[in-house]
Amino acid sequence: MLRFSSGMVKNLPLKKRVCFLLMLVCLACSVLIFCEFLIYYVVIFQCYWPEAKTDTLKGSRQTSASVLKAMFLSDTHLLGEIKGHWLDKLRREWQMERAFQTALLLQPDVVFILGDVFDEGKWSRSQAWADDVRRFQKMFRHPAETELVVIVGNHDIGFHYEMTTYKLKRFEKVFNFTPEMLVTRKGVNFVLVNSVALEGDGCTICSLAEAKLIELSHKLNCSQQEQKHSSRRCREVEQLPVSQPILLQHYPLYRRSDSECTGEDSAPPEEKNIPFKEKYDVLSQEASQKLIWWFHPRLILSGHTHSACEVLHDGKILEVSVPSFSWRNRNNPSFIMGSITPTNFSLQKCFLPFESRVFTIYCAAGALLVVLLLAHFLMPSFYFAQRLISKHKAV
Repeated sequence: MLRFSSGMVKNLPLKKRVCFLLMLVCLACSVLIFCEFLIYYVVIFQCYWPEAKTDTLKGSRQTSASVLKAMFLSDTHLLGEIKGHWLDKLRREWQMERAFQTALLLQPDVVFILGDVFDEGKWSRSQAWADDVRRFQKMFRHPAETELVVIVGNHDIGFHYEMTTYKLKRFEKVFNFTPEMLVTRKGVNFVLVNSVALEGDGCTICSLAEAKLIELSHKLNCSQQEQKHSSRRCREVEQLPVSQPILLQHYPLYRRSDSECTGEDSAPPEEKNIPFKEKYDVLSQEASQKLIWWFHPRLILSGHTHSACEVLHDGKILEVSVPSFSWRNRNNPSFIMGSITPTNFSLQKCFLPFESRVFTIYCAAGALLVVLLLAHFLMPSFYFAQRLISKHKAV
């Protein structure tokens, strides 16, 4: 019977066999195109810019052009030559490239990456570093009207004990990043902090970082004073827009753990109560307090933990820890969309496609293909068996 059914499959009309094969190929290609390309549009286009609250400054008139649309993402961790398997590298970089390029269609004014751009920047030799940079520039290419600002993280230049002037300068040269730099866009002040340098041990890089932060805080505090009431120390200081700053850094400010963090992209339950180590998982209490004293920020955005968290410092200063943008670090990456004015801000989280759902679609499509193949090849045997039974009954 098996020989006969095999012969029957071979004797099927060529046109039917070709049509069946084309149907399978079209099904497989459709699933591939959806999971690797279209799904990013379906998911990300559900996100929207939050509505910014009305400014309260006298004489100010808010228009859509006066609201800064800022996107915040963190911990892309581009794999390097040491730990990065080529298949893992190919998969993760394709995912992040498609997600970022799709997110750009939301037309942000500026995109901030909050550190750990690379996974092996702390180890990379010159050639490996150049290759990593080339891949980053391809993945995160952007139109001229969108600005990309990158903050340094511990995986880019190493933890404090691994950090060197050479690694820091190398990073600064590529990303035009100056630690302790002020970026002002549409009257909104962003302070970029090299949080790796806030060790507090008096190292050369650390001392320079603290000196620049103190100088910058002086400028910002002087700008908050009215001109006629400004102190003698502020009279010759460069005037900056009157706006409380937003701190952008890689390490979060000090908190004991993620035990108070909530949400589907917060740390897993088994990790939430693990105490954080100062100067490794979070900034030290001393460094955290200094930043608050110096800048009195209205908002802080950080990364590093790969999980989401919202913390209120001193009962009024919101810190948002931005989850990792890479599927290698979590199943549900995301980024933050912010509508920001000189006095107010509104934030909205945008999730990327869940990797588990993509795998589910692939598994379901694979199962369907198997069913179709079995049905196609076993159907002649089924019809043959039916005929034999009919003949037997007739006899």
